[in-house]
Amino acid sequence: MLLKSDYYYELPEELIAQTPAEPRDSSRLLVYDRATGKTQHRIFRDIKEYLRAGDVLVVNNTKVLPARLFAYTKNGGKVEVLLLKRLDLNDWEVLVRPGKKAREGVELFVSEELSLTVLSRTETGERVVRFRFDGVFEDILSRVGSVPLPPYIHEKLKDKDRYQTVYCKTDGSAAAPTAGLHFTRELLGEIEAMGVEVVEVLLHVGLGTFRPVKEEDLTRHVMHSEYYCVSEQAAAAVNAAKREGRRVIAVGTTSVRTLETVADENGMLRPCSGNTSIFIYPPYKFKCVDALVTNFHLPESTLIMLVSALIGREECLRIYREAVGEGYRFFSFGDACLFL
Repeated sequence: MLLKSDYYYELPEELIAQTPAEPRDSSRLLVYDRATGKTQHRIFRDIKEYLRAGDVLVVNNTKVLPARLFAYTKNGGKVEVLLLKRLDLNDWEVLVRPGKKAREGVELFVSEELSLTVLSRTETGERVVRFRFDGVFEDILSRVGSVPLPPYIHEKLKDKDRYQTVYCKTDGSAAAPTAGLHFTRELLGEIEAMGVEVVEVLLHVGLGTFRPVKEEDLTRHVMHSEYYCVSEQAAAAVNAAKREGRRVIAVGTTSVRTLETVADENGMLRPCSGNTSIFIYPPYKFKCVDALVTNFHLPESTLIMLVSALIGREECLRIYREAVGEGYRFFSFGDACLFL
């Protein structure tokens, strides 16, 4: 049986990064070579030394919404609303805390220009709500919303742009694709000048990425669904690389999930969009991705299971123990890994 507890490791609380590194590319980088089993300890900007002309570096260009809203009931009760997924122009799936104040039919008021009504409750406890607003929803959201940080980050973010990648474009995520936070525009320019092709795909990251796996038997875990889009240009670039034997290097687990959702058995992509709930864990056989840039992930999370599918569970846990011993910083604002 595939067990959740097989992916547990001990992490001292002081290694959970509370603030991002400055500058972005000064974070540490653990490099692991699957062919030799060797690890090296570098600085993130050194990633150039491990890339070569012809590589395709696939990034997720999603942008984090200011998805955290504070609303009030007619009686003055305070409610926190987190936007999870847009269903149509006015309707969203959201998380409401406390849930007891969000019964069906209840009206919640955010500001003079934004209010919402609870339509229904999902099987997993979220709410479907309908917003009422006068103007452009995204503009209103930028004024009244705030960026939701992961629950393990307790310090206030001084610069909200530090929870966005430098290449973010399309609003829709409730959380950042954090592997991309290490790249600066200058570093990306230097990488492209080497002959590495940077290709953008889209996956809107949901808060489900932070939800714990509740089932001990992994085959019973139901993965959250997230919207993705692969353009004709992105598919053509990746397909050319696969045909010519060049490496496809995913930046972040969200890029991995997008590529592996769309790829056929030969690793070839088709331009498309939709929702994916792909759950990657050992002994998954990768079809498209050859290497991965990612952060250090939570114990027993679907993300450490994905990494384990690429490099092996025992090796993954060994590397994580080594990283703990070396004092690496973990999770969203932490250091990075390059798995080759």
